Amino acid sequence: MGNDRVEQRTCLICGDRATGLHYGIISCEGCKGFFKRSICNKRVYRCSRDKNCVMSRKQRNRCQYCRLLKCLQMGMNRKAIREDGMPGGRNKSIGPVQISEEEIERIMSGQEFEGEANMSWSNNGDSDHSSPGNGVSESNQPSPVSTPSSRSVELNGFAALRDQYIGTPVSMHYQYLPHLFSYSAHSALMPPQARSLDPQSHSLINQLVSAEDLQPLGTPMLIEDGYKVTQAELFALLCRLADELLFRQIAWIKKLPFFCELSIKDYTCLLSSTWQELILLSSLTVYSKQIFGDLADVTSKYSPSDDELHRFSEEGMEVMERLIYLFRKFNQLKVSNEEYACMKAINFLNQDIRGLTNASQLEQLNKRYWYVCQDFTEYKYPHQPNRFPDLMMCLPEIRYIAGKMVNVPLEQLPLLFKAVLHSCKTSASKE
Repeated sequence: MGNDRVEQRTCLICGDRATGLHYGIISCEGCKGFFKRSICNKRVYRCSRDKNCVMSRKQRNRCQYCRLLKCLQMGMNRKAIREDGMPGGRNKSIGPVQISEEEIERIMSGQEFEGEANMSWSNNGDSDHSSPGNGVSESNQPSPVSTPSSRSVELNGFAALRDQYIGTPVSMHYQYLPHLFSYSAHSALMPPQARSLDPQSHSLINQLVSAEDLQPLGTPMLIEDGYKVTQAELFALLCRLADELLFRQIAWIKKLPFFCELSIKDYTCLLSSTWQELILLSSLTVYSKQIFGDLADVTSKYSPSDDELHRFSEEGMEVMERLIYLFRKFNQLKVSNEEYACMKAINFLNQDIRGLTNASQLEQLNKRYWYVCQDFTEYKYPHQPNRFPDLMMCLPEIRYIAGKMVNVPLEQLPLLFKAVLHSCKTSASKE
């Protein structure tokens, strides 16, 4: 069964047939070559549309900006490219990366390459001269797919990869394994096959869900008809909600199945860096009915003054637009409690946070639950082959929004929540 899944692998960027692991993720020769040329030549592209162009085998050359953007979002690792530009990865142990929206923006805008020579600007299509199926790179040299390290991954198949992270204790020394594995971009042509959920995945997911407090929020959010809510009252309610949600995150940490595997210092560091993201994720998923129902009703009774409307900042506008987009995405996905629990653990176990004493342990735990989440979504939603990457793509957006909300003045939060909740509730009622 594992070998069948290897044969069905598709490029995570464009859906073409993948030829192996390239710069950290499963991809085709075309996207591998495009990513290498873009990074080595320090290219900066522009999108003439809304930076959300469709990526497919036939359309991937139409927008270089969106193609490179998806390469970065899906985890292609530019540090794996050899500095001399020659074929082959610089370090076979370097895997995919989860980088922040800010870093992606610096790369896309060229800020990451400032001060370096040979920056080129292009709006033209970047043709792929290499055939996705010939195992040869753009330099007519053997593709990295033929190297022993990546070939061993290919032959072992998904089952072995999954078992290494799910079924065994975390090891301090591990061989790189890809985060994302095997998605069919042509599900209509390849009907999904029934499969069972790995017993270890089932156990680990149950442990995560058991750690969650899924009871309704206790903060009172009911208000009598005709009452006019003031800015101060709404702000006080938002603070009470934040307090309750934060308290639930602290209690959640103590119930995690891997609680004893990390130091208190690392837990403190992780919580102080991710608490806003955890609250935002829970508000958009397991507590969404109360947030976009009861809280939205309260905010509808608040009428901002002309001065408040006039002072609403650009940061507030950007956060508002992104929150509305994210709400629609989650509303479309209808995230289950099991998926939420996995997403939350993956987001919390961020090995890139400064000050950690055991980042390698965190990375392994992160990958363990990454595989668990993938296994569950493929088992539970076999007709949605892109569901898992869609879920994972929400996490960088949540991190970006949480970081931006810090810059929104506190006195503007009541207006921000009123605008977001009103728009989301209106949008949901039309669907």
